Amino acid sequence: MIRIEVTTDIPTCQALRRVVFIDEQGVSEADEVDGLDGRAVHLLAWDGDCPVGTARLLVKGQSGKIGRVCVLPEVRGTGLGAALILAALEELGRMPGVTEAYLGSQSHATGFYEKLGFAVEGDEFLDAGIPHRHMRRAL
Repeated sequence: MIRIEVTTDIPTCQALRRVVFIDEQGVSEADEVDGLDGRAVHLLAWDGDCPVGTARLLVKGQSGKIGRVCVLPEVRGTGLGAALILAALEELGRMPGVTEAYLGSQSHATGFYEKLGFAVEGDEFLDAGIPHRHMRRAL
């Protein structure tokens, strides 16, 4: 049974991100470890007792940034990614004054986020050497 919760277990979130971003996608440690984890809200997805996905929320003014979203390969295609984004939107919606969510989607995943109500903004850009698009939606 999958569950998603707010967590203070940052090392577990970082370990999941290491597997997906550094080991699988080849993102450099310097790009992945940005020093912002201490001021973020972290979501952690569990399959029973096993952590299987995470997302990070940063707030600036009325905007909440959803980032560092990752799901382990063995649970991809199960709906967990969408559940993580919906949980992130719900958490941002509970924060006073936050009226919108934004993220940097890997370009190949923009359709996934569009199905969750996000719209592409601006031109494609590189983040850690991977093509991305900015996306935004109201809460």
